Amino acid sequence: MYAIVEIAGQQFKVQKDQKVFVHRLAAEAGAKLEFDRVMLLDNGGKITLGAPAIEGAIVTATVIDHVKGDKVIIFKKKRRKGYRKRNGHRQQFTAITITNIKA
Repeated sequence: MYAIVEIAGQQFKVQKDQKVFVHRLAAEAGAKLEFDRVMLLDNGGKITLGAPAIEGAIVTATVIDHVKGDKVIIFKKKRRKGYRKRNGHRQQFTAITITNIKA
């Protein structure tokens, strides 16, 4: 059984006991979360589509930890002008585990 669910503005294909990294959520580690924007459910070959979401379908998850992604270096240069600009960024993520998918 899997579901396509919207979490923090993005759509993820999730299964039970799967670990997913989503954009930073305002929840403490160990907190239980429920997502009701379920777009698609597959229950053993029986597919249910929502328009846009399925009524009564809920995906529950547990927050594991808040982590940072890999560092991305942004480097800009204009040749022969002496212009060089270096910048970096690390995205904030929340690691969650899908505990249950209810139709």
